[in-house]
Amino acid sequence: MPETIPVYIAPFDLYLFGSGKHWDLYKILGAHPDVEDGVEGYRFAVWAPNAKDISVVGDFNGWDSSANPLYCVGSSGIRAGFIPGVTQGQHYKYDVTQYDGTRVVKTDPYAIKTEMRPGTASVTWSLDNYEWNDTDWMEERKAKGLPMKEALSCYEVHLGSWSRSGWDYLNYRDLAEKLVPYVKDLGFTHIEMLPIAEHPLDESWGYQTTHYFAPTSRHGTPDDFRYFIDYCHKEGIGVILDWVPGHFPKDSWGLGRFDGTALYEHADPRKGEHPDWGTYIFNFGRHEVRNFLLSNALYWLKEFHIDGIRIDAVASMLYLDYSRREGQWIPNEHGGNENLEAIELIKELNTVVHEHFPGAIMVAEESTSWPGVSRPVYTGGLGFTFKWNMGWMNDTLDYMEKEPVHRKYHQNSLTFSMIYAFSENFFLPLSHDEVVHGKGALLSKMPGDMWQQMANLRLLYSYQWAHPGKKLLFMGGEFGQWNEWDCRRELDWMLKRFPSHNGISNTVRDLNKILKENPAMHEEDVDWSGFEWVNFNDYSSSVISFLRKAEGSSPVLWVFNFTPVVREGYCLGCPLPGEWEEIFNSDASVYGGSNVGNNGGVVAEKAGDIGAFPYYLTMTLPPLGAIAFRPAE
Repeated sequence: MPETIPVYIAPFDLYLFGSGKHWDLYKILGAHPDVEDGVEGYRFAVWAPNAKDISVVGDFNGWDSSANPLYCVGSSGIRAGFIPGVTQGQHYKYDVTQYDGTRVVKTDPYAIKTEMRPGTASVTWSLDNYEWNDTDWMEERKAKGLPMKEALSCYEVHLGSWSRSGWDYLNYRDLAEKLVPYVKDLGFTHIEMLPIAEHPLDESWGYQTTHYFAPTSRHGTPDDFRYFIDYCHKEGIGVILDWVPGHFPKDSWGLGRFDGTALYEHADPRKGEHPDWGTYIFNFGRHEVRNFLLSNALYWLKEFHIDGIRIDAVASMLYLDYSRREGQWIPNEHGGNENLEAIELIKELNTVVHEHFPGAIMVAEESTSWPGVSRPVYTGGLGFTFKWNMGWMNDTLDYMEKEPVHRKYHQNSLTFSMIYAFSENFFLPLSHDEVVHGKGALLSKMPGDMWQQMANLRLLYSYQWAHPGKKLLFMGGEFGQWNEWDCRRELDWMLKRFPSHNGISNTVRDLNKILKENPAMHEEDVDWSGFEWVNFNDYSSSVISFLRKAEGSSPVLWVFNFTPVVREGYCLGCPLPGEWEEIFNSDASVYGGSNVGNNGGVVAEKAGDIGAFPYYLTMTLPPLGAIAFRPAE
């Protein structure tokens, strides 16, 4: 095997890395194809400042730790070298002699590709293999900017259990050609994927990330994943990626105690270990660690053309005392419980993304009342584009799970969300977290007999789509999966044989259509001007109604009957005279309902001096149903 040749890393690259500002760090560290003196091979570089010695071991040198040592690059803590003859697709690791003399074999923190689990080796690969075909999409996204006024509905998916070939995972390319047409047909604008970065344990769903720069090999190569995203863009579907910077696993071959010291993590377990998940917490205050995370997020945006990042468990990053009792955490320099270092990382990341990737969105899963999560950094906010509305999700599901006869005592659970609906730029999520760990599927949560359960689920989706905020629905919910989600097997697609389940799909499809075709339904999702109550205090009937509005566009009136009682002759105010056409009825037979409705529309009559509106409509409310009206053109 040829000997390792020292490599040159420019002082400016080292300076940027040391200051935590190298956005393309993944091109400097890791393994990359190169040429030295006319000979092709791979250049390896790894940061391990406290290691006594590091060598590259792999297929190309018989895993001999003495064959290819790496050389120190100044005082940067980086060791690097060029190994002639190494080709794409070969397995490798780093043999690390740690600061105390202990030898351990580690995977490459910046590996672009990995072998299929249960193996943990890194794999040599190139970032230059794939030729993109989404120039028009990327230019349009840049020109449009942030989609604050656009219809935005996400289909959340776990690629490993959406569909399979027997017990085998589908390749990214096969998934593209099956999943994307399905999502497009249902009218979703985006696919949001559970974490794609490599992870050894299937049951972690990707939230125990071990290789932050490598798309999981379960579904193919990095270029296969690029094809998937390219295909999405060709079909007009955006891609949002779940990202996990809050913690990482303790596997001995991974990032933990990489050079024998707390390198990527805090040494003190009160800051460096997560009590809930049994994982390490990144040292957000260390420049090189911040750079690792920042360059990783930018890597997915730049090299894979994703359209947004959803950051998992933001609250666990913001609070030093998150899930800890007194004495188990260390206050910050001001004596508070805020993690100032993590906050600065989040602000910097959001600022850089919005500046360098126009139109890309940053989404926070943040479950507390932290102010300004989705407000710009220059106004004191964290800088996210959107925040998941966990309060809306919890209150709504709690309400919907109650028997209809009891709902009149809990109507505040529905109306309370409007008190804070515009305090942030919200996503309304019905996510994977709500259909696991004994919680049951959304359909199985609904009360009543089978017909009522189906009607309640259609009613839930109607309320979600009508409520201000962008939308997210986890896979399986769109056709009424009965069983709780299981990541080890595909969805229960056989249910699509039944009309009632297809009716759920038809409901979602038409709700997405209404969302897109009516500016009032999406242009003012994050502003009070897009919403007006009609009646929120009809507790005895469990009925609420409101208008969605946008300047220069027809309003949409939504009315929800949360009981199985048909209500005839129900009167509501409205702002305009003439005929109002019924554009949606969740009780329509095409959705599996009883077809109680208003024969296509109702006519507004003058209200005189009664009520807040100049006109009123008299209508029939279907059982456990939602109806929407729009002024006839």
